[in-house]
Amino acid sequence: MFEHMSDILVAAPDVEESALLGRMAELEREKSAAAAEQARRAAALEARRVAAARVGGPRVSGAALGSEVGLARGESPHRGERLLAMARILVADMPCTLAALESGVLSEYRAELITKEAACLSGFHRRLLDAELCGDPAAVDGMGDAEIAAEAKRMAYRLDQEAVMERMRRARTERHVRCRPARDGMATVSVRLPAAEGQAVHAALSQGAATTLASTVPGTSVPAGLGRTHGQIMADLVVDRVTGRNPVAAPVSVAVNLVLSDETLLAGGREPAHLEGYGPVPAELARDLVLAATADPQAAASVRRLYAQPGSNKLVAMESTARAFPKGLARFIALRDQICRTPYCNARIRHTDHVTPHRKAGPTSAHNGQGLCEHCNYVKEEPGWQAAATYDRYGRHTVTLTTPTGAVYTATAPPGPEGLRIFTRDVYIARINPAA
Repeated sequence: MFEHMSDILVAAPDVEESALLGRMAELEREKSAAAAEQARRAAALEARRVAAARVGGPRVSGAALGSEVGLARGESPHRGERLLAMARILVADMPCTLAALESGVLSEYRAELITKEAACLSGFHRRLLDAELCGDPAAVDGMGDAEIAAEAKRMAYRLDQEAVMERMRRARTERHVRCRPARDGMATVSVRLPAAEGQAVHAALSQGAATTLASTVPGTSVPAGLGRTHGQIMADLVVDRVTGRNPVAAPVSVAVNLVLSDETLLAGGREPAHLEGYGPVPAELARDLVLAATADPQAAASVRRLYAQPGSNKLVAMESTARAFPKGLARFIALRDQICRTPYCNARIRHTDHVTPHRKAGPTSAHNGQGLCEHCNYVKEEPGWQAAATYDRYGRHTVTLTTPTGAVYTATAPPGPEGLRIFTRDVYIARINPAA
């Protein structure tokens, strides 16, 4: 047994790459098992302090105990409190999630994402969420951070929508703007907003950047975005519109897509909806967004219908003979996949990719299409990478990805609500007048 990776390389320079990666995976499982044991010990420490307080000992302070946990783990007091809260929920109410953490199926961070969504639920509802999400560890194996969080959200919304909505109402009061110093003379300005408003702001900036890149400087043939990337222009637009440095003549209209079932929209159902670019939202919030857009005389609301196959929720397929995916088909695939299909990635979709490349006679179709981020699309073209599209036994679109070392990963498109509808809501972002 080698003590360090350098020992492996020195003592066995011809060691196979699969052995190096295998050891990395083994160490990751050991980290998860250690995190599970740390959670048990944190919960046991809290239980001991509570028991001592009941017989006349000092009162238990969650903040102080969280600080102790943080110090023991080399973390900040705030982080220690969060780890203690996770341990309390895992040990008391979520044995399946704890077991998945201990076995290495879940990382500590992903287990924390689950407990965060379960924190507002009762112990009974936590146990239901635990059994549904992690009762079969294979169900969460391969899920990335965003997928884990989204699935936990969806389940929490169905189990106790009232508790979740109360937490969301409290969260709205915590909206704020922060400015933090960054490296190399830069700063990071972040805005905490309700989900729909945040997505509207991001969509307006992205649309404005795309318009700039497609236009020219007035009176010339020089591209207006010359020398700037899409992201750089988005950042410049924030400064322009907030400070009035380059006033915008008119509000920008953007579309925010909300995917929901007919039961959720029309019959008061509890099935969560999906806010594009954000993830699941409670059914009640989805209905509120629909009503708000309909009641706004400035907003032009329309409903486009996409239907799912009964029983599997698979969207109806579409095909094209063109090499590039037509806008409608690309949009269809983006709505089906929601995020980059590479396991664990969870980045926004930037490219609509042929699973089997077009140069190898791969068709331009929903079956052979997948949404990928820019990075994963380029990596997939490297030598030794292979991908194939199929459907699982439930009829869900599945991509099998094989790496150069022979490791095989599968990515299944997330399920959508039955009888999908896409609600398109126009949101207007007005220029802020700094003199007002």
